[in-house]
Amino acid sequence: MWRTLSSAVAGLLVLFVGSLAFNAASGQSRWPGPLDFVRVHPWVVLLVLIPLALIGFWQVPRRDGAQEPLAPATYRLPPRNTNFTGRDATLREMRQRLTSVNDVAMLVEHGMGGVGKTQLAVEYAYRHLSKYRFVAFVDAENPDLVASQFVSLAGELGMTEVSSGQVIPRVYGKLVDRRPWLMIFDNAEKPGTLTHALPSGAPASNGHVIVTTRVSGWSGRAGTIDLDVFTRRESVELLVRRVRGMAEVVADLTAEQLGDLPLALEQAAGYMGYNNTTPEEYLTLLTSRLEDMIAQGELTDRPTVVVATLWRLGVRRLETDQPQAVRLLELCALLAPEPIPLDLFTGSPETLNGVATDPLAWDTTVGALAGMGLVRRGTGSLLLHRLVQAATRASMSPQAHTDARVHLSRALLAAVPHDIHGDPDAKPRWQKLLPHVIAVTKDDPPAECAVETAVLLRLASTYLIQLGDCPLALPLCERALAIDESLDDRDAEIGFDLITLSQIHRDLGATERARPLAERALRLHESSLPADSPAIATDLATLARLHSLLGDPEAARPLAERALQIDEAAYGPDDPYVSFDLIALANVHVDLGDHATAEPLISRSLRIREANYAPDHLYIGYVLLFKAKVLHALNDPNAGDFAGRGAQILQTRLGRAHPKTEDAFALVDRLR
Repeated sequence: MWRTLSSAVAGLLVLFVGSLAFNAASGQSRWPGPLDFVRVHPWVVLLVLIPLALIGFWQVPRRDGAQEPLAPATYRLPPRNTNFTGRDATLREMRQRLTSVNDVAMLVEHGMGGVGKTQLAVEYAYRHLSKYRFVAFVDAENPDLVASQFVSLAGELGMTEVSSGQVIPRVYGKLVDRRPWLMIFDNAEKPGTLTHALPSGAPASNGHVIVTTRVSGWSGRAGTIDLDVFTRRESVELLVRRVRGMAEVVADLTAEQLGDLPLALEQAAGYMGYNNTTPEEYLTLLTSRLEDMIAQGELTDRPTVVVATLWRLGVRRLETDQPQAVRLLELCALLAPEPIPLDLFTGSPETLNGVATDPLAWDTTVGALAGMGLVRRGTGSLLLHRLVQAATRASMSPQAHTDARVHLSRALLAAVPHDIHGDPDAKPRWQKLLPHVIAVTKDDPPAECAVETAVLLRLASTYLIQLGDCPLALPLCERALAIDESLDDRDAEIGFDLITLSQIHRDLGATERARPLAERALRLHESSLPADSPAIATDLATLARLHSLLGDPEAARPLAERALQIDEAAYGPDDPYVSFDLIALANVHVDLGDHATAEPLISRSLRIREANYAPDHLYIGYVLLFKAKVLHALNDPNAGDFAGRGAQILQTRLGRAHPKTEDAFALVDRLR
């Protein structure tokens, strides 16, 4: 505006001076139109024009180089991602940390492959492009090729005939004229491989460096930002914006399957866009064929990058440097995407050819996976992203898959507590290992580990019965029975499967279906085990309870009494298994209407359990509720106290909405 005004004023001044000259030359006494005002009042016009001219000339931008900044220049900066989502807080943190010092500021973005490190660095560059006079992007994955990129960069800066040995310091020296500058080193390896390319010394001052890497170990060199996967909100936002017709509920389920990995979400959107696949159809494919789907779909700006091959290069390097780390990765790939206890492997040293028995070798083996960003290492555990697992499974040969399945089945069988009722530490251990047991046993087992698979399935069922989750226990136990029945010489094991299955049906209310299962289990055990075997006692106690539920407590009483005698002889009078027999016998007496005889049996069972289990164990809660019912029948005023304690335990362990908890609180209300 001021440039235009100054030009106009200059024109008027020229016109004014010319008019005076014309007037003097012509001797005219009058000029046409407004010029006559200039003739009559020349000094008034001059006093107005001169200040305007001075202001206009003052506001015109100066043309010297010190005042006019150069337009931001870039070198190999990738195009901006128009679908960039979220990360606002991280971008603000990056800017704050990079501008908090006056010297060279260096920031490292660390995270697993596919988490969006490169996209974040590029987005930062574009958001703050006006703050820099030069921005360069260097591919640092291969350290040997970094120098050649600096040769090309030197050419962009107008430097010619610079040797590759001197090009890096020369470039940083040249950047003194382009301060402030930003240099992005993308996908760097270990810090030592990039030291030669990083700025140092006074010539490099007033610049910013961003390094993206999936390799740990950079914290001593620069500030580090650990980049995680998207939040679920960010994942849903991206999918809903990218995919037409994507409902939020479907986006949420899709993000769950993809573990909120940004690259996988972009890949999914690309697949649906190209194939015109509906979000619901894609989710179905993803759920049933995850290993195949992570190789499908491509990104517009990175058509060769897919989740299936994202970590392949790192794994190949490990095959040479740390082959047992690759073996550990394959084993973990068959487990659940939940924390994996490391003692699962140290407890079965043959699984990794003895590496787990040497503390140093084991630490470096685990550390190799963590250092490459393939796993997250916790205290005594590892955690793999579900897509790292899927990509690893997809790359495994059938034989490698079978071998891993066999070793894991044996390691898990050695790791899980078998005495689920009697071992007070069984529950927390099973809580950690159950997801992995279910993951390893979900498919038909190889012949080499069929026996281990059947036992794991039955033990998992028993643990779930303890939790009150019979719907989940039922299919597991049915599979255990089917596997054992397909093998030779498994009568005793089949009996164990049958009695567990009978208990599940009993707790589900299918008593008529449960009784023949228990009867068959008893026959098999009596024909294959000693007469005083505790397994027979379990069959007798279960069958006694079924008879009572079916309205025949007289038939139940001798069965329950015999079960109690066997377990007292086998374990002693104060063993947890004896407490179960006491409850079974007490139930029979309650069904016979003899509450007075049942009450001391229940009290004895409660004392045994309180001595062997945690105060809030479900077994104690169940006995307290049973005792409350019997005391109520005996008109004992203390019944409500026992019911209240039992209900609180069930609420703590099962949750307020669980049917058993609701029944417990209904009992409390009745006893008030």
